[in-house]
Amino acid sequence: MPSKIVSNMAGTLLEVTVKVGDNVKIGQEVLILESMKMEVPITSSVAGKVTAILKSKGDFVNEGETVIEMA
Repeated sequence: MPSKIVSNMAGTLLEVTVKVGDNVKIGQEVLILESMKMEVPITSSVAGKVTAILKSKGDFVNEGETVIEMA
């Protein structure tokens, strides 16, 4: 069953720390957002293999928006 990682806050995407094909564990850092001049790591709430990264460095991410799809 496909799963997804959603942003728990709004901000600018500074870095994606995984790539398509990577296996991700629950609690693993997958991206870093900048919000109000602070760098905020976003961790995975699910385990699986990354199948798609939907945002690029510099993109704005809204709270609740899907950023990474996983299988």
